Amino acid sequence: MKIIWLGHGSFRIETAGQVLLVDPWLTGNPMLRDDQHEAAIAGATHIILTHAHFDHVIDVLALARRLTVPIVGQYDLMGIWGETEDVTTIGFNKGGTVNLDGPNLAMVPASHSSTFATQDGLRTAGSEVGYMLMSEGKTLYISGDTGLMADMDWMGDYYKPDIGILSAGGHFTMDMAQTAYAAKRYFKFKTLIPCHYRTFPILEQSAEKLAEALPDVTVIEPQVLEAITL
Repeated sequence: MKIIWLGHGSFRIETAGQVLLVDPWLTGNPMLRDDQHEAAIAGATHIILTHAHFDHVIDVLALARRLTVPIVGQYDLMGIWGETEDVTTIGFNKGGTVNLDGPNLAMVPASHSSTFATQDGLRTAGSEVGYMLMSEGKTLYISGDTGLMADMDWMGDYYKPDIGILSAGGHFTMDMAQTAYAAKRYFKFKTLIPCHYRTFPILEQSAEKLAEALPDVTVIEPQVLEAITL
């Protein structure tokens, strides 16, 4: 399994012959140069969406059409897009699991929001979610944007993820201290990759505090387009 950060909350995950783009934000992403866009999306087989905020969704429809790949996400939003946006979608809901031609993807709760801008103001787009990706004998928890929540208790106990990609930038999501608390209390990660940080000055800029708080976990600060092989 290769985990490749595209900046902010965006990832490219290569596993079991599939290339999964998680919340691929290209347009306006301060962490990803324009000349890196093609490498970020090359060979993609699926797009996985956690929620509808602009920094996660802005490129999703255009990429799905261009790459002719399905968008995988929460049922309500996928249903509307499948009917109106000329894209293929795989819609399911929290508690469900789908097979992505090899990897299994389970949808789990997140605690955030999921809105998009319209001429009439913000509108809700389904609900925010996270995922457990089970592939190659590993279980990867992709938190999406989330705060601390009690659901992490059963999620950690039931799925037992050994790898975590957790939002940790603060202000909009957990910060480094809260992510460390969640990892200690609810999970037994071998490897933890923070995300949704460093993008803007308002967010945390380093995972040093996270690594110091978790001496028994391999905390990896990702670098854009550098593969983490697990």
